[in-house]
Amino acid sequence: MFRRTFWFTTGVAAGVWATTKVNRKLKQLTPESLAATAANKALETGQRLKDRAVVFALDVRDNMAQREAELEEALGIHENPELPAPRRYTAIESDRSNDHSDNRSTPKYIEAPMYSYNRNEDH
Repeated sequence: MFRRTFWFTTGVAAGVWATTKVNRKLKQLTPESLAATAANKALETGQRLKDRAVVFALDVRDNMAQREAELEEALGIHENPELPAPRRYTAIESDRSNDHSDNRSTPKYIEAPMYSYNRNEDH
């Protein structure tokens, strides 16, 4: 009698265990669960890639600054030079027909135009 009860309970326990395992696996294979798992993996991968990209960008910036310092030292540049003054453009005088003297006057200067000729800047 104990033998039959033992094997009966062992069979019931094995059946419950197997049914639980199969139900868990079926829940993992539903479309919603697969979509959620894929989304989580994508987010994790994206975060890792972002972290690697940030580390790479910081390394590039540090190495760029180091190389710039080496080049400045090699070229003897130790201070920030001042920018040159803005250039002026010579104005073309077209009304020379009224001027009958041979005296050449000094050229007149105009400032650089304030607008750009680049027609792609509005796009």
